[in-house]
Amino acid sequence: MPSVGALVNMRPLSELPRAVASRMHTVFSDIDDTITTDGQLTSQAYAAMDQMRRAGLRVILITGRPAGWCDHIARMWPVDGVIGENGAFYYWHDHVARKLRCRHLLDTAERATHSAKLAQVRDTILREVPGCAVASDQFCRLYDLAIDFCEDVPPLPGAAIDRIVMLMEQAGMTAKVSSIHVNGWFGNYDKLSMAHLMLRERYQLELAQEREHCLFVGDSPNDAPMFAYLPHAVGVANVQDMAERMGVLPAFVTPSRGGAGFAELAVALVAARTMG
Repeated sequence: MPSVGALVNMRPLSELPRAVASRMHTVFSDIDDTITTDGQLTSQAYAAMDQMRRAGLRVILITGRPAGWCDHIARMWPVDGVIGENGAFYYWHDHVARKLRCRHLLDTAERATHSAKLAQVRDTILREVPGCAVASDQFCRLYDLAIDFCEDVPPLPGAAIDRIVMLMEQAGMTAKVSSIHVNGWFGNYDKLSMAHLMLRERYQLELAQEREHCLFVGDSPNDAPMFAYLPHAVGVANVQDMAERMGVLPAFVTPSRGGAGFAELAVALVAARTMG
């Protein structure tokens, strides 16, 4: 659990050295409450993605959101690809072939086997944690179970969130808390493991060797592996809202929350590339 001192040690985005920013070639980003603001994708944040790509930056989103959303995002947003369901797959749109491409960790049979177990855990959680609900986007998920604790239900207390995590872990699942859901799945993958795989397979780059040239921006506990691995990781200002649930915090923090903070980061990176 980060201390008050750890919060203080997050440096303002303005202190990200221009020389460091100018060397970035890939921006990994969370979506909910990082690119979005109060559940909405603003024109400012959408334009920021486009501006970074036009400046020559690779933009890859990493989200807990489901396969159905990622299909749409990979096709229609100004991004180079999207890692979904906390690292279960990545999608990208092949503009030459005009086709969506997919890379899944598990095959259809394995996903079907997990589906029955997920349903059992779902029923247990709904019975034992009053006020929670299955996430409204569950119908288009392939790998995980998403339990809503504040998106479409009244916000639940921390003890209820902890109870959801415990029930998932007791069932042998990996459980991660985002800003809106608790996501649980069977397997040891996460956002970071799939970032390694995608960079290697799609771009013939090893993330271990590119850490000084890749940046991640996020806001919540399920982003902690990326915050820990990338030395110049950035949190939008609302990263402080759930800091007590994080084992590690990013090196830098934006002045503004959500999509406005994401746009501030884009401005800094584009300016650094332009000015050298």
